[in-house]
Amino acid sequence: MKNKILLFWIIVALVIFSVAMIIIKPTKLGLDLVGGSRLVLEAQTTPTIAKITPEMMDSLQFAIENRVNKLGVAETVVQRQGEKRLVVEIPAVKDLNQAKKFLGETAELAFKKELKEGSGQWIDTGLTGNDLNRANLSTSSSGQWVVDLEFNDKGTKKFAELTQQLVGKPMAIFFNGELTSAPVIREAIIGGRAQISGGDNGFAYEEAKEMVDLLNAGALPVPAKIIEENTVGATLGADSIEKSKFAGMVGLGIVMLFMIGYYRLPGLIADVALVIYSVILFMLFKMVPVTLTLAGIAGFILSIGMAVDANILIFERTKEELRAGRTLFTAINAGFDRAFTSIFDSNMTTIITCVILYCLGTSIVKGFALTLALGVMVSMFSAITVTKNFMHLIFGTGDLKYPFLFGLKKDEIGTAYAASETKREKAKFGVLD
Repeated sequence: MKNKILLFWIIVALVIFSVAMIIIKPTKLGLDLVGGSRLVLEAQTTPTIAKITPEMMDSLQFAIENRVNKLGVAETVVQRQGEKRLVVEIPAVKDLNQAKKFLGETAELAFKKELKEGSGQWIDTGLTGNDLNRANLSTSSSGQWVVDLEFNDKGTKKFAELTQQLVGKPMAIFFNGELTSAPVIREAIIGGRAQISGGDNGFAYEEAKEMVDLLNAGALPVPAKIIEENTVGATLGADSIEKSKFAGMVGLGIVMLFMIGYYRLPGLIADVALVIYSVILFMLFKMVPVTLTLAGIAGFILSIGMAVDANILIFERTKEELRAGRTLFTAINAGFDRAFTSIFDSNMTTIITCVILYCLGTSIVKGFALTLALGVMVSMFSAITVTKNFMHLIFGTGDLKYPFLFGLKKDEIGTAYAASETKREKAKFGVLD
């Protein structure tokens, strides 16, 4: 009994922790709930790129994900569609034009030297943006916005050799094919750092910031063009949330009433375990974190039904044991033990299906699969641990005095109940066997 009480307080502590996390951590909502933008990018062939390969698309997807992260937009989904398209879903984006420009624009940085002094014709030196470690935004001594460049080890060596060759000569810096500045190299620079000043007029803040973001995001491995764009309004998302809340509460309420009406006191225990299950699962959604979409909420609600299904199997088994004449304590244990195999098998097939859906499905399907899988795993803990612990604490090791509490009639109880009833009657009148 001490172990049962200890487990009870562990469950209480887990519930308190879950409630605290739910209050503290914000809920991450998907595009269909919070609103935002959906863009479809298509990789483009060029004279030097005759065919778009899967490896190129992997690199493009990685580069786009980096760019989206630099935008600071959380919970953006970037996924493949077909052979040469990417779908980008950006929740809560405010400036769609900026996002479109940022995602589709290249970030080609090149350092060049003159083919002939004073000719104004520049040739590549082999030093490009691929040799950068990072770019930073700062101001010069005159107060103008500049872009500080920090090269990686390979780029540092290239830059040192290049500046050593060009002492007293200009070195041109081109960004996306346009000349930004052409400073004269006074001495070799071996520290791996350079600066783009923006010429005589300097950079505007927005121009310099965009350059820094693009350079840090990296160049696109292949050109990409935005061929489709859609927006989802926040009003539609809010309406969907309210309808989902209403549907969830109605569904949960009907299930809880059914459990109490059919299974009586065990049903009430199952309802308490169901509330605990919901709290723990929602806490996990926030801790992982899981981005909730309409499909994800559907998976969550479906998992509630599956959690109740486990309790139904357990209670039906327990009632069978009581009808067979077992004592209450033995019937409860046997009910849980014999129902476990069925619960485990059904839940494992569901989890396997969720894994397949998550690996092969689209972002919406993945959200459904993830929430359902988490729900199924938590439901096993809820049914096997929480419900069983509460059943033992409430009923203890005594006899079943009131079959009505289990939804049974007195004449449905087997011989073990009748024998215990006879024994109690004899003890009342002081008759000893």
